[in-house]
Amino acid sequence: MHSYYRGFPRRRRGYGYRAIGFNGGRRMPIDVQSDDESYLITAAVPGLSAEEVTVEVLEDLVTMSGEITLDESDDNQKLLSELSNSFYRQIRLPEAVNADEIEAKVEKGLLTVRIPKADEARPKKIEVKAA
Repeated sequence: MHSYYRGFPRRRRGYGYRAIGFNGGRRMPIDVQSDDESYLITAAVPGLSAEEVTVEVLEDLVTMSGEITLDESDDNQKLLSELSNSFYRQIRLPEAVNADEIEAKVEKGLLTVRIPKADEARPKKIEVKAA
């Protein structure tokens, strides 16, 4: 039987449990795919426009961040607030990338970042000659 919960040590009282993949709501969920030519990162950014999202690449480290503007009115008293005003996610890629050709777009609440691999990281076809 599979368990969708994993234990984690707590400071004072025994073990606690949380769902696998739970990140506390502080990070944006992402998918990372790879092929011979590039990496493709897809991240959930519901309700955000392209101007509210920032993507930065330094060597093999990709940083995605953004700011959510919430309508704050002083008339109402907050009883519960779980929405974060900002998000931040970093991922280190296993190979060198070509930072000059990176493409990023936001469409229907999904951020899609295509990062081409550097030429030295791409597989090379070697011609085999007959003797």
